[in-house]
Amino acid sequence: MSFLSRNGVTELVLTYSNQHYELPSYVFSCLDLTKLELKNCIYKPPLEFNGFLNLKELNLEDVDFGTSCGNKINLPKLKKLFLFSCKNVYKFNIKATKLQKLTVIACPDALLLGLLDSPCLISVFISSQDYTQDFVGVEKMNLATMLSNLPRLRYIYTDSKLNLTFISQSLVVEKIPKLLPRAISRLKHMWLIRFQVDDLDQLDVALCLLRNSPKLEKLTITHLMEHHIDVGPASNRLESPNCLDCTLDQLQVVEMRHLRGSKPELLFIKLLLAHSPSLNKFTITPNGDLDAKKIHDIAKDVMQFPRASTKAKLFYLDP
Repeated sequence: MSFLSRNGVTELVLTYSNQHYELPSYVFSCLDLTKLELKNCIYKPPLEFNGFLNLKELNLEDVDFGTSCGNKINLPKLKKLFLFSCKNVYKFNIKATKLQKLTVIACPDALLLGLLDSPCLISVFISSQDYTQDFVGVEKMNLATMLSNLPRLRYIYTDSKLNLTFISQSLVVEKIPKLLPRAISRLKHMWLIRFQVDDLDQLDVALCLLRNSPKLEKLTITHLMEHHIDVGPASNRLESPNCLDCTLDQLQVVEMRHLRGSKPELLFIKLLLAHSPSLNKFTITPNGDLDAKKIHDIAKDVMQFPRASTKAKLFYLDP
């Protein structure tokens, strides 16, 4: 490692297979690195370390950022950052103003990540992987502020429970806002993972995002249904006048997966069909544990919904 740090290495992959090891200090002397991959280690840079000034891609898996990472680390050329199953991510104190692609999966404190403060972000993928830990007393991110500060954002893939946490827990408000401070003006593709349309709060989050994404072309939704949820409030919202008080003029493709055929789910499909004049393709995949009659009934209901687009084609796939 000492040899590498003295000989201008530009790409480095370090994997510790059995247990976490503290990253050798020599790594922080490899200042010519453009790509760095670390797995199963403890990341603790020396206090005098200021950053990898040439790094463009950083992949971190099962990395523990410990209790302190010292000064803010400058990564002025970083374009891609991948974090998977990392701990103490909020201690990862970096400045990456050129970041274009951010992926955060199964990091229990990803909500505290300050990495979203980059005006160059084009693609954001954040999934909690069923983490439900609440970080009481620690500053939380604010989805409204985050999205309004990402003028180049084109693709967002996010866990719907994280959306709800971003909006309703980080802001002391009585209800989810209809409009964000600024529209997400360049967003092309939105993917909501584990979305529960039966849950009124999650439904309102989705409606908020749709209202504020005037250039949205593709919407992908992976459904999750919890049986204890009262579907009445969500159904009432979807049946109310001006539930979605705008048209989705640019929306061309919709994909809905793991549909169970609840009343709010069907009403949401009806809403999208009625408000999407440019829609070309609407694909529905029912949940795999439904019986044949239920699958047929869903298809029958959906086919009868009016469509704002004369070009819209419905595709109903086998689960």
